[in-house]
Amino acid sequence: MAARSQVEAATPVCLEIGAKRVFASALDWPGWCRSGRDEQGALAALAAAAPRYTVVVEEAGLPFPAGVAERFDVVERLPGTAATDFGVPGATAEHEKAPLARREVERLTALLRASWTVFDRVVAGAPAELRKGPRGGGRDRDRMVAHVLGAESGYGSHLGLRLREPSSDDRDAVAAHREAIVRAFAPASDGPVKEKGWWLRYAVRRIAWHVLDHAWEIEDRTECPGKLAR
Repeated sequence: MAARSQVEAATPVCLEIGAKRVFASALDWPGWCRSGRDEQGALAALAAAAPRYTVVVEEAGLPFPAGVAERFDVVERLPGTAATDFGVPGATAEHEKAPLARREVERLTALLRASWTVFDRVVAGAPAELRKGPRGGGRDRDRMVAHVLGAESGYGSHLGLRLREPSSDDRDAVAAHREAIVRAFAPASDGPVKEKGWWLRYAVRRIAWHVLDHAWEIEDRTECPGKLAR
């Protein structure tokens, strides 16, 4: 009976609503976040991304409830900003400000680590030159990797860190860069990671979203959706 209730429970989601774009984020599953032109489109995109996100959950060694994408419970609607319309989920949900048990911090961290692993796997299987986007643009593979690392270095100011962007071909430096981010989460179970900084749940959601958004873009632009991650 317990397993059945787990299957039937709706997945809590927050919607960040801008003037031109809406982001839907599964609050218990950082990185599972998609956007659309309206609420319905964002939720449809979130459901469609579930098979891809399953790869992340499996990599983390966690159970993913059956039917998790069949029913969403919109628990919060957040006002968006120009950043939302630009393409960045930038609002912190009230759900993300709740105190966290150590076990939950470890779970969230495992999902972030898995997101990085999936990204690295996708990059390793992709060609250096990617198919152009719908408007004839888009970064190629190596520039995409540098962009992700550069963004994470910039996130340091929200985490109480000073991060120098590592060279993408220096595996030890990239690993140390990621470990610094993870270590910043340890004391932040009941407040922001730093004063006036990001709350832990939002930080993990934002970082994992950015990593997976570009991993999935690389796959799409190699015409191998979902395949390079496995």
